[in-house]
Amino acid sequence: MVSNRPRALLGRWTSPCLVAAGLMLSPGAAQAQIDYRNLDDDRPTLIEDAYPAERFAFEFLAPWRYARDRTGATVHAFVPEIEYGILRNAQLGLKVPIAGAETGGRRDWGLSGLRIFALYNFNTESRGLPALSLRTDVSLPLGSLAGDGTRVSVKAIATRSWGRNRLHLNGAYTFGTERRLAAADAANKWWYGAAVDRTLYRQSILLVAEVYALRPATSEPTQLNASIGTRYQVTPYLVFDAGVTRRLRRVAGPDYEITVGFSRAFAIAGLLPTRRSPAGAVR
Repeated sequence: MVSNRPRALLGRWTSPCLVAAGLMLSPGAAQAQIDYRNLDDDRPTLIEDAYPAERFAFEFLAPWRYARDRTGATVHAFVPEIEYGILRNAQLGLKVPIAGAETGGRRDWGLSGLRIFALYNFNTESRGLPALSLRTDVSLPLGSLAGDGTRVSVKAIATRSWGRNRLHLNGAYTFGTERRLAAADAANKWWYGAAVDRTLYRQSILLVAEVYALRPATSEPTQLNASIGTRYQVTPYLVFDAGVTRRLRRVAGPDYEITVGFSRAFAIAGLLPTRRSPAGAVR
């Protein structure tokens, strides 16, 4: 007989998420993005905001993550990532996860797949609507720890601001094989969650807290986890971040996860558009 507990837990969190969705539709002042406010996925928490990278700007991200599951097995992951603002409201990105997974008392290191993604922001925040974006990821099984099969994930993202605070809703679903998953940065079958962040303007610090439900594969139990994190802007182009995740269910999910990293924004002069004077001369 299949247990109804996972379904009951999901139902328990459905109402708070519906309340959060209602808050998304309430009026709020849109705010310009500052780099330390730009929540990327897993930096420092799972949930991201609805805003892409600036047009023609690159951002290099270098997070390190340590995870320990309920059996005592541990995984170290280094996930370098590059993002590019290809259009005014769109970005492209590439992730190259490298993992050290503990198996049978020894730790094996290897490439944990290759992830290509694109994000498009349909609208910036207005008084009537939150910022809304759609993201698509393609996870390729490249490397000894990459798992089996190609997976395609689709994620819906919403962000609503009020004062120094913001509310974010994310929901994702993955198509493709459910055979062995990657050791790090795996494409989970589905997940959804909500996060709230608060900006400390004078200190260039962002504080964020989240809760999310996640199922790695159809055959596995549903996880319920919570995270807290912070982002600190050292210079206009350099941001450091750190976060901690803890499971809320006793039967599934990581015991805890710790992540630290940094991001560096930059531009390449040759990719910037040239401006022309009224007479047609290139500046």
